[in-house]
Amino acid sequence: MAVFSMILSLLSGVALFLFGMSLMGDGLKLVAGNKLEAFLYRMTNTPLKGVALGTCVTSVIQSSSATTVMVIGFVNSGMMKLKQAIGIIMGANIGTSITGWILCLSYIQGSGGIASILSTATISAVVAVIGIILRMFCKRSVHKNIGNIMLGFAILMTGMQTMSGAVAPLRESPVFIDMLTMFSNPIAGILVGIAFTAVLQSASATVGVLQALSVTGILTFASAFPIVLGIGVGAACPVLISAIGANKNGKRTALIYLMNDLFGLILWSIIFYTANAIVHFGFMDMIMTPVTIAALNTVFRVATVVVLFPFIPKLEKLVCMLVKNSAEELEDEADFDLLEERLINYPALAIAQCHRAMNGMSKKLRKNVNRAMNLLNDYQQDKYDKVQRKEDLIDKYESRLGEYLIQLTKREMNTAQTTQVSLYLHTINDFERIGDHASYIAHMANEMHDNHTQFSQAAWDELNIVMEAVREEINVTCNAFMKDDKEAAQRVAPLGAVITNLCDELKMHHVERLSKGECGLEEGTVFNDILNSFGRIAAHSASAMTALLKSGDTDADPHIHDSKIYPTDSWEYYTYFNEYRQKYDVIDNAEHVLSMEPEEVE
Repeated sequence: MAVFSMILSLLSGVALFLFGMSLMGDGLKLVAGNKLEAFLYRMTNTPLKGVALGTCVTSVIQSSSATTVMVIGFVNSGMMKLKQAIGIIMGANIGTSITGWILCLSYIQGSGGIASILSTATISAVVAVIGIILRMFCKRSVHKNIGNIMLGFAILMTGMQTMSGAVAPLRESPVFIDMLTMFSNPIAGILVGIAFTAVLQSASATVGVLQALSVTGILTFASAFPIVLGIGVGAACPVLISAIGANKNGKRTALIYLMNDLFGLILWSIIFYTANAIVHFGFMDMIMTPVTIAALNTVFRVATVVVLFPFIPKLEKLVCMLVKNSAEELEDEADFDLLEERLINYPALAIAQCHRAMNGMSKKLRKNVNRAMNLLNDYQQDKYDKVQRKEDLIDKYESRLGEYLIQLTKREMNTAQTTQVSLYLHTINDFERIGDHASYIAHMANEMHDNHTQFSQAAWDELNIVMEAVREEINVTCNAFMKDDKEAAQRVAPLGAVITNLCDELKMHHVERLSKGECGLEEGTVFNDILNSFGRIAAHSASAMTALLKSGDTDADPHIHDSKIYPTDSWEYYTYFNEYRQKYDVIDNAEHVLSMEPEEVE
């Protein structure tokens, strides 16, 4: 029964410790707001700055895993490069050792005078009282969050005291002494460190438990060192789990976290134990204290970073070899590689590179719009997920191209080049907005699938006719841009006008079906939302082609106005308009139409 009570007390101490650390870290992040993340991602232009910032941020939020997960998010979204992330992760490994030094405060004891004022019980009580006052009586959220930080600190200290009290009787236990002796076996100690940290999912928590065990006075350096070596590898488990849904660069970032500690474990275990076999270090039987454990943990992590820091480029290449890009992903990255910064000083070349990259963007866009519309007739979860991934890629195109073109505007260019850059900025914005509407159509298909929403057959027939028109428009738009085909571009505006008229007509038809009870109100809302997206795709396609028609015209106004999207004063416009109005007439097309485009269609 005594053993059960001790284990229960130890587990309750661990629970309090983890909860206190979580509460304190969450409070610190809320006080900092988004400034912490923004500062982290902006100030990492050199690896050394990355290490320093990773150390500082992790010291604040008390979790290397949280810092790394945050960085995975930045890399996953394209906001940060993998090389920048490596420095931050190395710094996070140093920053997480700060917790061990904070925990040393929980071992300050005293019976009177200043010693009693500085004792753990006094500090925890004062901090807890101030924290609960701020939490309960202050109205401003920032004061409440500060209260949470203080309460978290007090709970963390209480947890440490509970763990220490639970293991204190073990100092007289022969079984426990034998077990710690077993840990002095390097392999056993490393495996214990990995397993225990993987279960607790916190390197700081494992160090805290090790510090609590040290108060028994029988934990030696030989037992503690291999456990400390294994702690970092075990802490990689939550990071690897968080990267499951990330892209390739996100997975590489998580792998960097694992490899940093794995290399440290292998390197220092080989060096230390080989040297010990030759020299026989006299401090192997030294009794560890909370302070010496904190020092050991910090020295190990700093030494690992110092050794690996010069090899950051090699680490980047290694993880890229381990997590390889597919042929499609290599094609995507090749488009971004076209935007070479050294060409900024040569506007003609830079503009040509932008056009090549925009060709890649338009190709992805065309496929994604067609893929999203396919989901309306044949919903597949993997295709839906692909639409969302490609939408993120289209956003990345818009961001990278936009930044590159903005840099170009700061260089000296002639009038034609200035106009072309302005038109390209307008076009990539139109392409990005079309991508957003494709993503929304996919989202509506997902909602319809989950809610088992069904239209009447008449509604489906009409919707498929409009889809065919939208497919033709997006295909003509993207092909015209890639081939710089101004004759084909003239077809887009009249086709867009036909699509807009069709959408308005179909909305009226649906109102009639609603009044007859042939369709429900919920289905009508979904139907209208889909038609609205079709209309916006038509408008942005026409706008992009208006920009194409203006390109090369030295006297052109680079600004695209809504009133100029649908020019109706030319013979070609009326010819194409009548052609498309007849082709996509919902009355003449009474037979069932199923609008689908194979995935492999280019």
